[in-house]
Amino acid sequence: MLNAIGVVVIIVCVFGSFLMSGGNIMVIAHALPHEMLAIAGAAIGAFIFGNTSATVKKTLAGFRRVFRGAHWNGADYRDLLALLFALLSTFRKGGATAIEPHIEAPDTSPIFTPYPRLLADPALIEFICDYLRMMTVNFEDPHQMVEAMESDIERHHEEELLPQHALQIMADGLPALGIVAAVLGVIKTMSSIDQPTEILGAMIGGALVGTFLGVLLSYCFVGPIASKLHEIIDADCKPYAIVKTAIVAYTQKLPIQVAIELARRMTPSSYAPTFLELESALDQAKDGLRA
Repeated sequence: MLNAIGVVVIIVCVFGSFLMSGGNIMVIAHALPHEMLAIAGAAIGAFIFGNTSATVKKTLAGFRRVFRGAHWNGADYRDLLALLFALLSTFRKGGATAIEPHIEAPDTSPIFTPYPRLLADPALIEFICDYLRMMTVNFEDPHQMVEAMESDIERHHEEELLPQHALQIMADGLPALGIVAAVLGVIKTMSSIDQPTEILGAMIGGALVGTFLGVLLSYCFVGPIASKLHEIIDADCKPYAIVKTAIVAYTQKLPIQVAIELARRMTPSSYAPTFLELESALDQAKDGLRA
């Protein structure tokens, strides 16, 4: 909804101010198709030429993420903390023998299956299972655990940001592509220098539409999309820091409740469950373990 409101405000204010000042919208309308073809076509072509197929695919998925918004909500963070509590409790009570069936087949595990939205994020589930699996082979040095987890989180974050970087580069280049389109319009105008003044004026105005479109697309559309995608990616990577905090605290021999509370404090403030909400979720997790 906010995305649509933003687009409407941009269009109404930009073109409304032009009309209010006495501008002739037909000049823009006439030049828009071919100027847009030159600018958008060059931008898309350069984007495809300058990126791998994986980045192109991720960018297309990134557009969906921008309009869908961040994946995680308050209930998801609460469920993640409850899941970590159940896993660490199982590990402490039964050791490697008890936890291995769950981390080897999370899709069928009675610990994981109550949280389908978490299971829908295979990268996060794999991250959790990998480090629990490492703990089963006596990977007990908390410092090594921290370094390994931070390295994995950084790598994951960098890979997720590849489409955002590609979009930002496109946004930075669009004003220059607008100049390219404008120069082509000027070349066309100069080849018709013998035409009457009113025709030349319209042709020059049409050429300047290229510069206008390049700047408009860069700063009002592609740039904001890249910025919002960056924000969403950062938000969707927060759960990894929460998992790291809980597991590292556990390897430091802290009580499980304390480890989960430390992880809760890593949750974004707008989504963090209250202490009582977390207690209720942990009680449900305990009931599930007893069952």
